Amino acid sequence: MFTEQEIESFHERGLSPDTVRNQIAHFEKGFPYIQLEAPATVGDGILAVSEPETNRLVQLYDSESSDLFLLKFVPASGAASRMFSHLFALQDALNEPGADAKAILADEKNKLSREFFEQLPHFAFYDELRESLQQQGIDLKTNLNNNDYLAILNGLLSAQGLSYANMPKGLLSFHKYGPVARKAAEEHLIEGVLYGSNHHKQVHVHFTLSPEHIAPFEKLMHEVIPSYEKQFDVTYHIKHSLQDPATDIIAVDMDNKPFHDKEGQLVFRPGGHGALINNLNQLEADLIFIKNIDNIVPDRLKDATVRYKKLIGGMLLELREQIFQYLDDLDEANMDQSQLNKIRDFCAHRLLLRFPDQYRQFDMMEQIDYLYSRLNRPLRVCGMVKNEGEPGGGPFWVSDIDDEVSLQIVESSQVNMNDPRQAGIFKASTHFNPVDLVCSIRDYNGNKFDLQDFVDPETGFISTKTKDGRQLKAQELPGLWNGAMANWLTLFVEVPLATFNPVKTVNDLLRENHKNE
Repeated sequence: MFTEQEIESFHERGLSPDTVRNQIAHFEKGFPYIQLEAPATVGDGILAVSEPETNRLVQLYDSESSDLFLLKFVPASGAASRMFSHLFALQDALNEPGADAKAILADEKNKLSREFFEQLPHFAFYDELRESLQQQGIDLKTNLNNNDYLAILNGLLSAQGLSYANMPKGLLSFHKYGPVARKAAEEHLIEGVLYGSNHHKQVHVHFTLSPEHIAPFEKLMHEVIPSYEKQFDVTYHIKHSLQDPATDIIAVDMDNKPFHDKEGQLVFRPGGHGALINNLNQLEADLIFIKNIDNIVPDRLKDATVRYKKLIGGMLLELREQIFQYLDDLDEANMDQSQLNKIRDFCAHRLLLRFPDQYRQFDMMEQIDYLYSRLNRPLRVCGMVKNEGEPGGGPFWVSDIDDEVSLQIVESSQVNMNDPRQAGIFKASTHFNPVDLVCSIRDYNGNKFDLQDFVDPETGFISTKTKDGRQLKAQELPGLWNGAMANWLTLFVEVPLATFNPVKTVNDLLRENHKNE
């Protein structure tokens, strides 16, 4: 199927021909739908922690985390272009011959764009935009008064201006502190101090980036790190990584044959969010907090974020200590039935693990082997917020091909919505995944797990794209907190909605929780 030159190009990416053939096979057979058993709810899959218990776990985190290697992992690759989709639509309309800017903006379909311009002075990037336009001989206020919106849009979005449409979210100004605007990435640096600083006053933050964003990202870090280190009396260790080309996936045409571009070259596409499990797998840390780049708040609202980060961190530390003790005991294999029953009860009641019916027929050695295999895994504790209609995944009880039931984070695209029962379970979900998790990736002997061993390769997504005027099929790996962590030990904890403040469109920055006053 492939030429020698094409096979050589696979090797350059770190791919083998067999890997590429397996990718094509997934296009041919598709990915099976997730089988939902029930939504995870408070009392049935989601833990609700009382205030006294929250206080205890926060204190436990504070006392036990200071000697640990703490790391904040922030997925931050990809341009912020989708934040400005309604402004792109307006830009196209204003570029039409004879366009009446005032009438276009008054149209109800341009409501978001109208709000954007009415509230423009309240955005943190307003002064940057004004100064950038001034360098081009354009007065921002005059243009606003004259309904000349096109020049403003060009100044914000294009490479001749601020180039916000081509920047990652981490390099956009999100919040204003007096005359100073703070970028999204900077807010994560501040958060890192508040719950990720050890007794050496070191703060470790790792960003995933795209190659084209490395230079501006490093420039920002060079500019701001010294002042934050002085302000908080800490030392930052900032690192970044790129998505590994070995996680790229071949594109195919609509007949599932390898897609060639107009130059005759095979087309590969990034493997999607799930490919970041490879980045995570390269890291060394005792605890890793994961949070999306756009889910941040100004300083006045950070207390809730920090409190509940420490809650899930404290819960993980407490559970991990007990898990490690039990694994040590199981490793000795010198146990009586009452001890095994105690471990089984811990698994069932504290880790919410479901046991297969045949477990009752296992002899003692089989029980030891089974319990050991269930406990000797990476561990994650995930915050969940009440579902108020935000798009995205949520927590569910899911059964696999062996009819084993476990807790998983599931996206709507993984569910057969044409099946009334499955659609009904998905719509009955009470909680939403805000991407607020803490992970432990070492085993009870202190060795790092190979996280690839715990991925479910049968979860993924296939979508249709266009290149060179032709349709192609693209494939994405299991999402980082979906199939890529499918076989981890997983606990869901209810956290307040105040901890979830994403910025999906630029207008979200006008919400109360992104204002500093």
